[in-house]
Amino acid sequence: MIRGIGGNVTHMIIALNAATPQLTKTNDAADQVVAVAETDSTNALAGRLIAEGTLTLPPTEVGGRLAVAVVAADRQTAGRGRNGHTWVSQPGRSSTVSYAVRLPRAIATDETLNGWLQMIAGLVTLDALNGAIREFGAEADQPESLLELKWPNDIYCHGLKLGGLLSELVMLPANGDAGESEDVAIVFGVGLNLMLGACRLPTPQSTSLQLHVHDLPPFEELRDAVAAREVEGFRTRLTAFVADPHGQAKELREEMKTVCWARGRQVEAHFTDGSTLTGEAIGLNDDASLILRTSDGVDHTVRTADVGVL
Repeated sequence: MIRGIGGNVTHMIIALNAATPQLTKTNDAADQVVAVAETDSTNALAGRLIAEGTLTLPPTEVGGRLAVAVVAADRQTAGRGRNGHTWVSQPGRSSTVSYAVRLPRAIATDETLNGWLQMIAGLVTLDALNGAIREFGAEADQPESLLELKWPNDIYCHGLKLGGLLSELVMLPANGDAGESEDVAIVFGVGLNLMLGACRLPTPQSTSLQLHVHDLPPFEELRDAVAAREVEGFRTRLTAFVADPHGQAKELREEMKTVCWARGRQVEAHFTDGSTLTGEAIGLNDDASLILRTSDGVDHTVRTADVGVL
């Protein structure tokens, strides 16, 4: 981070360069789109808009189409990650978009199921990125294991962090005398480094799509294509999950085996209380928690931690 006078000048230049995202394809795909040049956090803005009734998420009729609303910004002043981490992005180079959906409270609060919502967000994002690469005829420099998921919320590209995910539950506004809704809103925040140059990466452990894929379209076009595909992905996958959560959980567990970057690696889990646990990441449990096998052969369940590979 640049501090002092130079930091202030840099902050001003970045703010001036922020522009309202142009999301033509996303507007066609989503039920509602709110796009702004700058906000504190797209997840936070989505939460406020839902609470005040500006961002509406109508209930899904039986067999009907799941509504997906989008909140996008070119610049975040207080981007957030999991466990209180910050998310650093740059306008015109990083995509910061949140997707809001309405789901049954019974599923969103069920600890045996709701861990799969984060996994779904990761799989939707992989599908959107891979689909956009194919759509534009772009090619990866090293196609093997180009994009994977690092449990529980990171998009990885060849062992480096390309993006992060943050899912948050938001209560729906009261509806007159109807009482408490049987549904809640889930906001999925997706931050992706799409066009950052090597000299602009926020950490040595991060990367950007353009550093691994050539012949990509301009940033605005790529951001829009990825966001539109995310909308359709969330709609399709979450509709299936709501219809059969336990059956879908089994299928998702199998699907994660092919894209889980940590699986089979020696990792260290860092917990919020400051403790750590080291071992081999074996896979996922039925509730989407991580199985970590320590050197004594004992399997441990990891539900909330930052996981790093040794």
